[in-house]
Amino acid sequence: MERKSPAFDPHTPNIARLYDYLLGGKDHFPADRAAAAKMLEVAPELRAAIRANRAFLGRAVRFLAKSGITQFLDVGTGLPAQPTVHELAREIAPAARVVYVDRDPVVLVHARALLAGQGGTTVAGGDLRDPGAILADPSVAAALDLGRPVGVLLTAVLHHLGDADRPEEVVASLRDALAPGSCLVLSHGTSDARADAVHTITEVYESTDAPITLRSRERIAGLFEGFELADPGLVWLPEWRPEEADALDFPDGPESSLILCGVGRKG
Repeated sequence: MERKSPAFDPHTPNIARLYDYLLGGKDHFPADRAAAAKMLEVAPELRAAIRANRAFLGRAVRFLAKSGITQFLDVGTGLPAQPTVHELAREIAPAARVVYVDRDPVVLVHARALLAGQGGTTVAGGDLRDPGAILADPSVAAALDLGRPVGVLLTAVLHHLGDADRPEEVVASLRDALAPGSCLVLSHGTSDARADAVHTITEVYESTDAPITLRSRERIAGLFEGFELADPGLVWLPEWRPEEADALDFPDGPESSLILCGVGRKG
């Protein structure tokens, strides 16, 4: 069944704009800032958590590029943030190709404007709930050689799929389409974090265009079925191969980052 993309509505909090606001960007509206304020009131660490998620993405992309991955599929890319995935990858692999996928038409407009004239990058509309349609998109198929390893980036996106969307099957469909040596980069908000923060964050996201389903460590680990986790395994954001350049302060412990993450390789 075809799924409609969210319509532009400045009065309904939007996940891409919320993320942009928490990262310190400028593409947001009063409704987004009000929603963020409600979450920050009970979970002030959320802003640092979003920054830590972006830092994890950077470390993971560079790790994959150093491992020989030169093709990347970034699903649920959100509003462009610096450095971009292709900039990160090309620090190591100058010929890296990146496909950015999102279902939000405003995100797609921003991404296409940013990437105009840049070779080796593709922007495609698509919904993670239908991974087959993403991979079958002619622009995606032209950009990626699925006979060679691909790095699939699912950072802070799978928790926007409810259980009825069968996230395990979504990831399995992507995994089965990938060549051996392909990698999955995943981060996911967890219900194992502080209970009051979990409750408020979940409640606020109910008012957005993409509610959130926080899952247990066990459920998140299950999303890596068929992948071998790279060291240090499934950990809190600041624990995954930390670098001094993007170290963030979580005085109450790494679990204050609210999000678990990992990188898995298909054998």
